[in-house]
Amino acid sequence: MSSLAFTTNLRRLLWLRVVMMTALVMASIVATQVFDIVLPTLKVVSAISLMLVVNLISWLRLWRQARIHELELLTQLLLDITLLTWLFYATGGYSNPFVWMYLLPLSVAAVALPWRYTWLIAALVITAYSLLMFWYEPLTIHSHMQHGAPYHEHDEGFSLHLLGMWGGFVVSAIVIAFFVERMGRNLREYDKLLAESREKVLASERMLALGTLATGAAHELGTPLSTMAVLTQELVQEHQHDKELTSSLTLLRKQVDRCKEILSSITASAGMIRSDASSAMPAHAFIQYVAERWQDMRPATPLAMDIQLPSPSPVIVADLALGQAISNLINNAADASPEGISLVAKIAQDNLVIDIDDQGQFPGADHPALLGKPFNSSKQAAGGLGLGIFLAKSVLEKFDGEVTFTPRETQGTLTQIRIPLKKLQLKLPSTPAP
Repeated sequence: MSSLAFTTNLRRLLWLRVVMMTALVMASIVATQVFDIVLPTLKVVSAISLMLVVNLISWLRLWRQARIHELELLTQLLLDITLLTWLFYATGGYSNPFVWMYLLPLSVAAVALPWRYTWLIAALVITAYSLLMFWYEPLTIHSHMQHGAPYHEHDEGFSLHLLGMWGGFVVSAIVIAFFVERMGRNLREYDKLLAESREKVLASERMLALGTLATGAAHELGTPLSTMAVLTQELVQEHQHDKELTSSLTLLRKQVDRCKEILSSITASAGMIRSDASSAMPAHAFIQYVAERWQDMRPATPLAMDIQLPSPSPVIVADLALGQAISNLINNAADASPEGISLVAKIAQDNLVIDIDDQGQFPGADHPALLGKPFNSSKQAAGGLGLGIFLAKSVLEKFDGEVTFTPRETQGTLTQIRIPLKKLQLKLPSTPAP
């Protein structure tokens, strides 16, 4: 549960305590003025005053917008039980008609706290009520009907009634601890699912905005890339005698062609969610294809590849977005370790596992909580946009996959991709029986 939820529950507890104090003050006035019951005024006033002090501290914490934790809420509930027990001990024990107030902190715990704390509160209030059946200070009524004797000691029927009150309290406490706690747990789980759904909607909106921008950029970049391709081809023809320059221009032309190919694939796949049946290929061929295409784009960074897949390897959907996600993660590793990286592909526990090792700095060393958030990059000084990991995670979630980053003991990072094979394997259309 979030700190905001605990803050809200503390505010509700504050007002509930106000109701308890008001009820106790009014009951004390009625008991002394109407029924001539002798109350230990000092103890009653002290208990209610301590409740007021706890309330003032709670109000001050809320006014300062302090961070509220579940242990603080539990501590306040324990204080309420302690003060109520002291008050009931001094005012007739289990015969006090307001002993039902024990159920109020239990109700708050059942809704606002984990089940362990709820059952702890339930055990404490049942124990306190049970002890008050044997240890308490009896009240005295100044009335000719009781002749100054404790009002509950001479009536056997009334004692049976009090015993029934105790039994009803125990049952009520158990019911609240069990059912209300479960209802509170369901509400907390619902809030958690609602928050996760809200995050997914926001992520989908970001992805839609990025897809729109990517499609527009692909359209706008087509013309300058075509111009660059023509110019590089002309320069290659003009400087054929300069082998070093020709080699560099040829590499530049390949990179331009690669950019045009990427832009063409973006335009062609706009609006496509999954590739069709014709784009299936064995897993080892797909991974090798992705790695080789990346190597063509970054020939200066050595890539040691070890594909440990069974032969024949499973046939999977060669999803364009998935290949781009893997390429982005390889690219991040190469940026951190330009001297070389390694890639190992294997199958473990019905998952396709791809391990990417680099010798660079761990990407989440400074702000691990921001790792994978959009527009947050450890390479901002070098022009990084912070979208590579975010896009990779978004694509992998479509296949129920995940990516984790583990720092090595000495130096470097292990980037591990895990995707369930059942989400990757091609679903062939069923053919009708003859």
